[in-house]
Amino acid sequence: MPRFLTLIRINEQDLPPQDFPPEFEQRMGALLEEVTKAGVMLDTAGLLPTAQATRLDWSGGKISFTDGPFTETKEVVGGYALLQCKDKAEALEWTKRFLETHPTSWHVGAEVREIQEM
Repeated sequence: MPRFLTLIRINEQDLPPQDFPPEFEQRMGALLEEVTKAGVMLDTAGLLPTAQATRLDWSGGKISFTDGPFTETKEVVGGYALLQCKDKAEALEWTKRFLETHPTSWHVGAEVREIQEM
C-alpha cells in the first residue's frame, strides 16, 4: 500500500496565544485513536517553533546556515503525519477529517504527497 506524507501548514504569527481548548484535544485524541486503530497512521508529530530551527542552504558549492525564527516566511510546516492508505483519496479523507477537528477560527492547511517508493 502506498504511503503519504501530510505536511501541516500554519502561520506561526497567527497561532492562538493560549493552550489548546480541551474540546479540541478531545476531538484530536479521538481521531488519532481511530486512524491508528484503522492501521493507517504510521507516525505523527507537531514541530517546535521555527525560532528553534536552523535552515541549511547549498549554493555555489558552499553550505550556509540560518537560525530561526524565519519571519519572512508566512507559512511553515507545523507538523506532519505519515499515513499508509489504499490510495490518495483515502489519504485526503483522513487529512480532511484532521483539519476539521480544529476550531473554525483557526487557519490550518495541509499538503498531501505520496512517497516515492524505491
